[in-house]
Amino acid sequence: MHYTGLELDRAGDRRADPAWIAELAGRPDTRVVPLWRDHCLVRDGLPVPGRAGDAGALLKAALEPVFLGLDGDVAVFAADLSELAESEAVALAGADAATDVRRLIDAVSPAEAGLLAYARGLLHWHRNQRFCGACGGPTDQRDGGHLRVCGSCGKLLFPRIEPAVIVLVELTGDPGERPGGELNRCLLGRHARSGPDAFSTLAGFVEIGESLEDAVRREVFEEAGVVVKPVSYQGSQSWPFPAGLMVGFRAGAVSEHIAVDGREVVEARWFTAAELRERIAAGHVYRPDSIGKFLIESWIAENSHG
Repeated sequence: MHYTGLELDRAGDRRADPAWIAELAGRPDTRVVPLWRDHCLVRDGLPVPGRAGDAGALLKAALEPVFLGLDGDVAVFAADLSELAESEAVALAGADAATDVRRLIDAVSPAEAGLLAYARGLLHWHRNQRFCGACGGPTDQRDGGHLRVCGSCGKLLFPRIEPAVIVLVELTGDPGERPGGELNRCLLGRHARSGPDAFSTLAGFVEIGESLEDAVRREVFEEAGVVVKPVSYQGSQSWPFPAGLMVGFRAGAVSEHIAVDGREVVEARWFTAAELRERIAAGHVYRPDSIGKFLIESWIAENSHG
């Protein structure tokens, strides 16, 4: 899955040392990932390489550069050029455009996609946490950019993630229920902002006081009117757009009854594996970088025969 498995030493035991961070920033081989207002800076459709020698100018122009980690012995920083005009940021980075990280999925490796998303999420947090939510005082960056401290009340502010559940609901058929047909079906919904035939897995944010499993049961019932009982974990995915963590599940429905809420989900249907294979062959693809694709394709593989 994209945005996961990033092999970067975040050096959590050393990044609180400002002298060490400064020494890393001054090394000639230090790599810098430049972004502009959540957009990756690209040249010829690929992220600018941030080669040795580029770091100094980018770090100097950045709004509070942050330390991402060590790639072997090479330090990696992220530089937020958002205070520059777009044309200035593009020129400084040696780029020709600024684009959404998610548009680069087909052009970069999973590791590079994870690094770009990590940089994007952390820089987004910094731009939106310049003031304390408790007293309104200005905050200062610490620990290489992994902590902010309020200068007025001393409150410690750490980067936050927003957990969300994403679920593939399946209905296991009774042997006598669908003679001559596939027994197992899965539930996909069409969201209000989606196209007329765009079906995907159901998802939603976890609320305060909920377990992940409780959130799955609530979201499925609220959006599709489907009651689920067994819930099993399938995997997770970093989703820093801006601060999500997608936690994937499979859930078992107790009946085929559907009653969509009409707001978040406007239509929901049960699909067999054969129907989904036909849809994919016809070009109804699912978001390539989402864990939802993994959930759907895993279910199809388990329910394909012959």
